[in-house]
Amino acid sequence: MDLTKQSLDKDLEKLVHVEAATRKTASSVRSHGFAFLFLGLIALFASIYSGVTSDAALVVVAAILGGYMALNIGANDVANNVGPAVGARALTLVGALVIAAIFESAGALIAGGDVVNTISKGIIDPSMMKNNTVFIWAMMAALISSAVWVNIATYIGAPVSTTHAVVGGVMGAGIAAAGFQLVNWVTMGAIAASWVISPLLGGLIAAGFLAFIKVNLIYQPDKIAAARRWVPLLVAIMASAFGCYLSIKGFKRIWRPDVATVALIGFAIFFAVWAVMRPLIRRQSEGMENRNQSLRTLFRIPLICSAALLSFAHGANDVANAIGPLAAILHSAQFGDIATKVTIPVWIMLIGAFGISLGLFLYGPKLIRMVGAQITKMNPMRAYCVALSAAITVIIASGLGLPVSSTHIAVGAVFGVGFFREYYTKHSKRRRAMVRPRRYTDENGDLQLGVEEQRHRKLVRRAHFLTIVAAWVITVPATALLSAGVFFALSFIE
Repeated sequence: MDLTKQSLDKDLEKLVHVEAATRKTASSVRSHGFAFLFLGLIALFASIYSGVTSDAALVVVAAILGGYMALNIGANDVANNVGPAVGARALTLVGALVIAAIFESAGALIAGGDVVNTISKGIIDPSMMKNNTVFIWAMMAALISSAVWVNIATYIGAPVSTTHAVVGGVMGAGIAAAGFQLVNWVTMGAIAASWVISPLLGGLIAAGFLAFIKVNLIYQPDKIAAARRWVPLLVAIMASAFGCYLSIKGFKRIWRPDVATVALIGFAIFFAVWAVMRPLIRRQSEGMENRNQSLRTLFRIPLICSAALLSFAHGANDVANAIGPLAAILHSAQFGDIATKVTIPVWIMLIGAFGISLGLFLYGPKLIRMVGAQITKMNPMRAYCVALSAAITVIIASGLGLPVSSTHIAVGAVFGVGFFREYYTKHSKRRRAMVRPRRYTDENGDLQLGVEEQRHRKLVRRAHFLTIVAAWVITVPATALLSAGVFFALSFIE
């Protein structure tokens, strides 16, 4: 036995680990450096453009906190929009970051609206607060607590609802400031119900579409003929759903169409896209081999489009989580009163838009990998089901008047896809008839298990499932308790 060679191999392995750790540390230092630079620029912008003289320092601090919240929204929330497409290899990580950053910023700046509610979801009555100063401290506490909680969730790898974090922060600070009678408990009950409704509805819809794809495309003897029949229809459904989704959510701050208009938009987009996709898919599928890899190719462009549209709608909606409390603080500092709705200055909107994009670039890859690859394995068909489920669930919930979380929907859809795969693998006779009985190597050189071995595999990582569900359940109470504590601490400064 060559002991020298073994020792050398161990030393080289240690060096590799040291180099990897060094690169990771250096990357982390760079990210933190850019984040601090961004927050410093925010402080400069706020001091120049706020127009406040008496409480200028307070507004500068609030602007920094708003920027910190925007960074955390980008790091955590945006992963749901692009993660499945990255996990399915329809997009590279860099490509996903670029697309998401562009469309998040566009959504925030174009459709984010120039007026925002100061109190998230109307969960508290600000008129019950003692004075303007108490309200400012409450909004500061809400910003701090929600941003810190989302930061913690990102660190442990749990995609959470930033809207729920802000709701918890506002509620906790409100209770600390004026008591439990301040809270609209009916609204809070509806928000709590969304913890269950959002992921279940998203998971069921995603699983339903995956079942359709498996039965009508994947396990068909002639996959190309099946693709020519069904892929144009599936893409048209996706386009129609996203047209309605953007009409309801993406542009809601600047345009509110009625139900008939939304339905007309959906039907028009469906027939237009279906007419275009039929000949396009036929040409694209010519010469393709009769295998699943060919089907995956046909879903890639729709997936890229869905990632962009989801990012646009997210930027339009969730930018308010970062800049709503900040805009409320600025208004109170300028005019000395408490308003339920305020106009957002351009410099505040820029903080929200670019903060989300920068947070995505600096810290987003961790959650993108989690949502796209670590919960369950993705391919373009599964990722398509997740994206479509996100749009359809929001449409259904809006029609029923239910408050839902886009994060819970998307991650619930990922779980739905994974758990359906487990069920289908175990129970489908059609699948067992078409899958090889023993292990084999596929066209990509990857080892695949035989049908009996696959039946007993767990296709969803339970540890991630439990971590994420636990984070969802405690988001509102955790941020509420943290916010109450921060409010009491700030009150002593006064």
